[in-house]
Amino acid sequence: MVQYAHKYNVTVEGELGVLAGIEDDVQAEQHTYTKPEEVEDFVKKTGVDSLAIAIGTSHGAYKFKPGKKPEIRLDILREIEKRLPNFPIVMHGSSSIPQEYVAMINKYGGKMKAAVGVPENQLRAAAKGAVCKINIDSDGRLVMTGAIRKYLAEHPADFDPRKYLNPAREALKEMYKRKNRVVFGSINVV
Repeated sequence: MVQYAHKYNVTVEGELGVLAGIEDDVQAEQHTYTKPEEVEDFVKKTGVDSLAIAIGTSHGAYKFKPGKKPEIRLDILREIEKRLPNFPIVMHGSSSIPQEYVAMINKYGGKMKAAVGVPENQLRAAAKGAVCKINIDSDGRLVMTGAIRKYLAEHPADFDPRKYLNPAREALKEMYKRKNRVVFGSINVV
């Protein structure tokens, strides 16, 4: 796959370890942490351009049990960084699940009582190292869903998607701008 993709200047992201949760039609009950002692051999043998690792994140909005301190394995990340210096690392399933949008969804008819994500300070710590891409799809879904639910509850006669999608898109853009600036450190933040 890598050889074929590289012929067309397409980069390939490999994944080592298993994330719990559901993504599309793939479901895993348990996660398996990436073993740092396997990363060098995997990257060398596959020729991937970046590596997604499993350090305790998971797909979906229910990453951690309520009441339990959410924590990803930054120690595994740091060991991988030592073994693969300057190699692009990726984190899948890293949404922080903004509680203001969980509350908004629930206020307007949703049922997401136990949604807990990765703390933003842990994402920031990961972004300060070799992590070059952090996937936060569930955050975007929550923002869009919360904004749409709110708009429709406040404007029950409206049925035009252009009306309820505009505030949802604006909320989404603001969330991404804030994440890039404050959490990921992508905009001149040290």
